[in-house]
Amino acid sequence: MSDVPEVRQPVVTPVRVVIAVCLVAPFVAMLWVGSYARTDPTFIGIPFFYWYQMLWVLISTALTMTAYQLWQRDQRARKAGRTSGGAQR
Repeated sequence: MSDVPEVRQPVVTPVRVVIAVCLVAPFVAMLWVGSYARTDPTFIGIPFFYWYQMLWVLISTALTMTAYQLWQRDQRARKAGRTSGGAQR
């Protein structure tokens, strides 16, 4: 047993805030219906209401992939920090 207390990493970090923003942004954009409940401008004959939602499908995919990659990197860094931190003591 060691007398040195274990140093805990903070739960809320800037990376985790970015992850949360990436995951929440599509919900906010889709729940704010008043911002896209119109027909103009049209894009190749498709009303704005429809192509805006389809655009968010692609944006949501990119944001979810980004959040996942950031999460994986954060978890690897935490695991490496825990392992190397214990080895130094």
